[in-house]
Amino acid sequence: MSLQQWANSGWLRPHQTSREELGNLLAIVDRDLADAGGGISADWRFGIAYNAALKLCTVLLYASGYRPEKAMAHYRTLQALPVILGEERKEDAAYLDACRAKRNAVEYDYVGGATAADADELIEFVRQLRPDVQRWLRTHRPELLAES
Repeated sequence: MSLQQWANSGWLRPHQTSREELGNLLAIVDRDLADAGGGISADWRFGIAYNAALKLCTVLLYASGYRPEKAMAHYRTLQALPVILGEERKEDAAYLDACRAKRNAVEYDYVGGATAADADELIEFVRQLRPDVQRWLRTHRPELLAES
């Protein structure tokens, strides 16, 4: 399914983004990666790293001209990853969806659901995804990148 088909189904709506908006989202990713580094519980490290991953997917969706509708917004944002970056990212979207479920559990249901290894794995995933998002932006929407 394409993003346009998702919009036709009512899952997305058009969104006009800007260099400033994407710059702010990427700054949140960098902050979250730094904050998730240590000194707090594995649950919080995991939650912060999840937020960084979600923001990278949000950057891709916004830069593609869409934003999710409120219902299932995180799920749809994460599932857009292979639609935008390519089908080879399907497993990454599935991994991030599992992270979404775990993050919800440790945020709302109980303590100790995320281990230090879980947090480390997600942090490393985000560190590897960020340059891929930057490359996509340089190729497809260079006008949205901050001038360097």
